[in-house]
Amino acid sequence: MRSEAAEGRTVIVSIEGLSKSYRRGNQIIPVLQDVSFTIAEGEFLALMGPSGSGKSTLLNLIAGIDKVDTGSILVGGADITSLSEAELASWRAIHVGFIFQFYNLMPVLTAFENVELPLLLTGLGRKERREHVEMVLNVVGLADRMDHYPSQLSGGQQQRVAIARAIVTDPEILVADEPTGDLDRASAEDVLTLMDNLVHEFGKTIIMVTHDPRAAEKAHLIRHLEKGFLSQ
Repeated sequence: MRSEAAEGRTVIVSIEGLSKSYRRGNQIIPVLQDVSFTIAEGEFLALMGPSGSGKSTLLNLIAGIDKVDTGSILVGGADITSLSEAELASWRAIHVGFIFQFYNLMPVLTAFENVELPLLLTGLGRKERREHVEMVLNVVGLADRMDHYPSQLSGGQQQRVAIARAIVTDPEILVADEPTGDLDRASAEDVLTLMDNLVHEFGKTIIMVTHDPRAAEKAHLIRHLEKGFLSQ
């Protein structure tokens, strides 16, 4: 069961006693140490900290890309730390939308086809897929660019296509790793405004890793990682 967050909001991510290390030769390198916190549904959270502080590792653990050493992560009531690799892959496809710094669009596919890709793993028919894709491209303001290839789009437009792809399956959470890191300031502002709208108008939960204080200002809550430990 989901627990209730402060101010009556439902907790969608609950992390308890999370630790993660990596092996380098014979040396064990601790990355995250005894991290515990919750994220409320409809929250826009920014994770900040210096390089090597564990931000992207924490994001990957929440998204089910990596596995914890100790501790638990519940997303939407599901304990993802108990899932097998195959179960995690199926879970990610339904529950997590990914937004990357460098967009990760397929250059040989149009904007429409890039956004449609996650839906090809579902049981939706062609007509339903088209309706979903057209809807989210309209949400990100690119309905008139759906037949364009990535090379025909600006960086900001490519990132908006990537956001449309991330939300087309209506996932529970969106994880964004430096989503404005490759954009000029005006394009970055447009993308951050779009992400803020996804939270306020569509109730999406966003967890964003960023080095940029101006990007973090768009978030509702900022948490800092320092040498593997989480602070407010």
